[in-house]
Amino acid sequence: MGDKIKVLMVDDEEKFRSTTEKILQRKGFETVLAASGEEAITKLDEQPDVVVLDVKMPGMDGHQALEEIKKRSPDVPVIMLTGHGALPSAKEALQKGAFDYLAKPCDINILAGKIEDACRHAEDPKAFEEKRVMGVMVPLQEYTTVSAEETVRDAIFKLKASFALKISTTQLMETGHRSVLVMDAADNVQGILAIRDLLELVMPSYLTAPKPSMADSIQYSPMFWQGMFIKEVKQKSQIRIKDVMSPAPLIIEGTASLMEAAYMMMINNVRRLVVEVAGNVAGVIREQDLFFEMEKILRET
Repeated sequence: MGDKIKVLMVDDEEKFRSTTEKILQRKGFETVLAASGEEAITKLDEQPDVVVLDVKMPGMDGHQALEEIKKRSPDVPVIMLTGHGALPSAKEALQKGAFDYLAKPCDINILAGKIEDACRHAEDPKAFEEKRVMGVMVPLQEYTTVSAEETVRDAIFKLKASFALKISTTQLMETGHRSVLVMDAADNVQGILAIRDLLELVMPSYLTAPKPSMADSIQYSPMFWQGMFIKEVKQKSQIRIKDVMSPAPLIIEGTASLMEAAYMMMINNVRRLVVEVAGNVAGVIREQDLFFEMEKILRET
């Protein structure tokens, strides 16, 4: 395998192929496209490291293509894409030699992770044991960061951009991270600003302070809330991030086990941890990353 993982993407839907190609290339993969099972067989000459193969295609379907791929290139791992509710089809694919399968629509981060898993397994089956934290985290370069001196306005626009950059179709989804890391000049994490922090920021203090006797009746008046959100968002937009950010997330080593990450999240009632490798910030592990691993374990049982 070369420096880049070469992925043969096989799907009869042109929009899905082109969208997936763009995202995978952005994540550092080399891509080869095929619009049918028959074309996929011919593209094996380009020696892909991994094949991502749709099950439902006209002509030679995914199961037939899988059998032929395994005859010609038995060592190439194949990840199957199945429709929702197609568990029997997925199990059949695993019995025929597929490495793994994903149900459409699928998160691009999960797909990328499975591609990397497939390559590791092909090179060293022993490497495909329970992952460590660094194996499921979101890398730092993929997480939105800001400085403490920037404003709430800056943070909102950057966080929005993290969602806007995600490409989605009916078959592929990618979600934003719902928070930004606040970094200093030395790439140390100073704090975190989550959407929850922003909602708390725009909440007028008198809504949570002790109320006068008539406050309740005013609160439920139709005019009480009118224009309040717009006013508060505009007024609070120039506040410095350092004045409203939450403390930096707890730190966990990249070599730690997933159970340790789950334990830290549970006992501290947090949704994410900063991951360090060799003393440097390497990424963030979130509760949903652990959830994806839980689902994978059950599917493979």
